Amino acid sequence: MRLGVDVGGTFTDLLLQDDTSGKTYRAKTPSTPEDQSIGVATGIKLICDKAGISPADISVVLHGTTVATNAVLEGKGARVGLLVTEGFEYTLHLAKSWTPGPLFGWIVMEKPEPLASLQDTRGIPQRMDARGNIVRELDVEKSKALIEDLCNSGIEALTISLIHSYANDAHERTLRDLVHACNPDIQVSLSSEILPEFREYDRAITTVMNDYVRPIMTRYLSRIEERLAAEGVTAKLHIVRSDGGLMSASAAADRPVHTVLSGPAGGVTATAMTARRTGLKKLLAFDMGGTSTDVSVIIDGETMISRSTEIGSFPAKVPTLDVRSVGAGGGSIAELAELTKSLRVGPRSAGAMPGPVAYGRGGTEPTVSDANVVLGYLPSKLLGGEMELNVKDARKAVADIGSEIDLSPEDAAEGILQIANEVMLGALRVITVQRGLDPRDFGIVAFGGAGPLHANAMAQLLGCYPVVVPSNPGVLSALGFLEAEFKNEFVRTLIRSGSGIDEAQIWQSFATLSDSALAWLVEQDVQEADRGISYAVDLRYEQQGFEVSIKVPANLIENKAGLEAVLDDFHETHEQLYGVRFDLPIELVALRAVATGATPPVITALPEGGTTDIGLATMEVGKAYFGGDWHDTPHIDRDKLATGARIEGPAIIRQYDTTTVLLPDHHAIVDDQSNMLIWPNAKGE
Repeated sequence: MRLGVDVGGTFTDLLLQDDTSGKTYRAKTPSTPEDQSIGVATGIKLICDKAGISPADISVVLHGTTVATNAVLEGKGARVGLLVTEGFEYTLHLAKSWTPGPLFGWIVMEKPEPLASLQDTRGIPQRMDARGNIVRELDVEKSKALIEDLCNSGIEALTISLIHSYANDAHERTLRDLVHACNPDIQVSLSSEILPEFREYDRAITTVMNDYVRPIMTRYLSRIEERLAAEGVTAKLHIVRSDGGLMSASAAADRPVHTVLSGPAGGVTATAMTARRTGLKKLLAFDMGGTSTDVSVIIDGETMISRSTEIGSFPAKVPTLDVRSVGAGGGSIAELAELTKSLRVGPRSAGAMPGPVAYGRGGTEPTVSDANVVLGYLPSKLLGGEMELNVKDARKAVADIGSEIDLSPEDAAEGILQIANEVMLGALRVITVQRGLDPRDFGIVAFGGAGPLHANAMAQLLGCYPVVVPSNPGVLSALGFLEAEFKNEFVRTLIRSGSGIDEAQIWQSFATLSDSALAWLVEQDVQEADRGISYAVDLRYEQQGFEVSIKVPANLIENKAGLEAVLDDFHETHEQLYGVRFDLPIELVALRAVATGATPPVITALPEGGTTDIGLATMEVGKAYFGGDWHDTPHIDRDKLATGARIEGPAIIRQYDTTTVLLPDHHAIVDDQSNMLIWPNAKGE
């Protein structure tokens, strides 16, 4: 019995998989921002009741969390002390000396305060060069005095990030020992452990971010483990990483920076699973929740990994799934601009509390969900009848904002949805058109509580079909957690010219990385049969500023063969990515080893029975607003549909965890994997 838990801004989603029977159980409960563990505990009670099991029967809990992300975005992290090489105290302030566009961006830019302030930064007398040679010995006595002064100033965590420590970490380790001698309780992160790569600002800010969220994450994980134990859950807790992998709760407490995009990772992993099972090689992941929408690209059933991401105004150089997020969700608030009186939607959100007006929890401002209620797209009861919506108040809130710009309630609601759709469309264009990908070559997988409500409209705008609505779309991210594997990356910066590479040093460095990867797998209790290690090198043309990661076959390392094939692969990959190859020397930048630990696949039992007669699956016929007019629209119970069932639009397709809007001139077919595929009638599918 494996449990996936996805804590969102509005709802906490849970999915329980019974590996013996193949049955899955779903639950959604309002999130509790004041203490997310409360919502998790409530959800566990609910889902155990549905499955008829005891919490002690759960064998493992896989949890995606936004704790680290929210701490950075809201500026509510810990007070972090920073030790740097003397003379580099302004590293976080100088950053990359870059300001955002357009042309006037530098005039109006308000530079954010660094995550570690200058008053909490100390310059340590020492220096390494880029090869790891000691240029200036560490002054231990002065360092002790600086550390004692900093530890007594009230900091909650401490980062040590010295120049070129990726090449030689001896001074960082010595300083850590000095810190623990002064204050054994303070949490310390070394840049040589968190990010042993060159580029001083990236290494410093990533390590500082780790400490900025570390005390908060440690407290949260302690709370949730205590609450799980109080509920009778004895299973191990694993946390989802930003790259879609898994790590133990203790590892997440030590390196929470690897969880900054934990939340969206499950949905992307599940979309890749959907691609492999349906045979649709190109898919767009469209995850619309209550607070935000996350989109990503899947090609040939594989996710795309980025080596860095941004959390608010700050970069984090950690492996992440390549996800683009925008502030548009079901809870996004519609309002009028103060000067122009133009309608805008988001990024401000009603969140879980008070939530949309229709939820009846005190919300007064109209949201995207309220607009869906007004247009008849959302039924009056959600979550299988457990949650009743206040249709009257939702209509009044939308009508009030519409009256200020001379629009009927229906036209105002349509305007709210169109604006929200355009915001989300911008994110989809960024991951497709701006990267040279034609969205018409892709299908779109709709999930999240609000994804299926909007996906048909998004596909119509982009021309990407089919729309794939999985059987558990509202909790698909939680399902994706069950598909995740243990993962961690080990890297060594080794900048060398390709013409003078010492291959013996390369093979020895890979062997060292492999040993570290294996030790981590053992530490995570991954069984030998489930362990895997893959390798890559970061290469670039000499004098380039950025590098490309190229896979290195394991047998090449084992046989200590030449690197010619890898270098040829770099030329081809560079041409594919950028449309050009150069007759220039290649430079080696870094070596990587990625440790993976396989987990059991999710094998879902297909529903028994069902019907292809849509009349038998029709719950009621209600009014819905399409194309400027009201239409009699059937409400279909999705759980009663069998493989091969065909639904003609317009229709509202209801299930426990979400609602799907099928537009006019479209139809939906249930495939043999219980996915619902939406096509325009013009395609004749």
